Amino acid sequence: MILRHLEFLTVLAREKHFARAAVCCHVTQSTLSAGIKQMEESLGVLLVDRGQRFIGLTPEGEKVLEWAKHVIVDYESLQQNLSEMRRGLAGYLKIGAIPVTLPVISMLTTPFAKRHPHTHTVIRSLTSIEIQRGIDELTLDIGMTYLDNEPLARVRRLQLYSEHYIFLTRQNPSLGDRKTIPWAEAANYPLCLLTSDMQNRRIIDTHFHEAGAEVNAAIETNSLITLWSHLKFGQWSTVVPNSFLSLIGNVDGLVALTLVEPEASHVVGLVASDRDPLPPVARAFLDLAKQANLHEEITRQLAHLHL
Repeated sequence: MILRHLEFLTVLAREKHFARAAVCCHVTQSTLSAGIKQMEESLGVLLVDRGQRFIGLTPEGEKVLEWAKHVIVDYESLQQNLSEMRRGLAGYLKIGAIPVTLPVISMLTTPFAKRHPHTHTVIRSLTSIEIQRGIDELTLDIGMTYLDNEPLARVRRLQLYSEHYIFLTRQNPSLGDRKTIPWAEAANYPLCLLTSDMQNRRIIDTHFHEAGAEVNAAIETNSLITLWSHLKFGQWSTVVPNSFLSLIGNVDGLVALTLVEPEASHVVGLVASDRDPLPPVARAFLDLAKQANLHEEITRQLAHLHL
């Protein structure tokens, strides 16, 4: 049994199809099947339930898959450690971020890439539930999510900043030069909000309910781009974290009001597996994040805006 065979099994479990798995592993289907067969013979158990097509893993296969993921991650970490000793840190950094943190994450990934030019960072927009799964299954190195609302389990945490909430809407005479708006009043506007599978939306709903208001979003989306397009090209309003403003900048006719009654904030930070040792790329990213002051940087960016 060799490491390559463990990779065959993990990819097959992910793709659930022999031909697709072979393509992902850059081998022929017969090579992939033979590798898994050799592993079964070496371990003395059946790993894959076969028919004319992939049916699934056996209970023994599921147990081997669990170990295979750990072995592969540990081997990649070893490669990263050896590379770091020779020519500096190298390897893939896999990050999962909830959508509302995407305007902020470049404040960390850009300096990380400059400090470690041989690394390659992959960022995926995910729900907090998907981030938990990725951390547990070792397919993610780092998650960027809320730390104080529906907190993730079996992770180490690093607090980054607290987000506050603003109401974005079209300017109209009734608003005058106001700087704030109660949640209950904001609920009366035609709203475009994130979908309820997004943790940010569940937070927003909670604060609307605290204000005694019912949320009736006529349009829902899991995409910040779609949310933004409805704000820019339609007569819609929305609730977003204040950090969102650093992404959109100044827009004629759009006004940002701080939501009050209640005044709400939630902590955003990084999570990583609580297993030791961490992959070197994850450790290095957390070390950089500890030195960063995202609260100060977000405040600085927002100070240049006139919304």
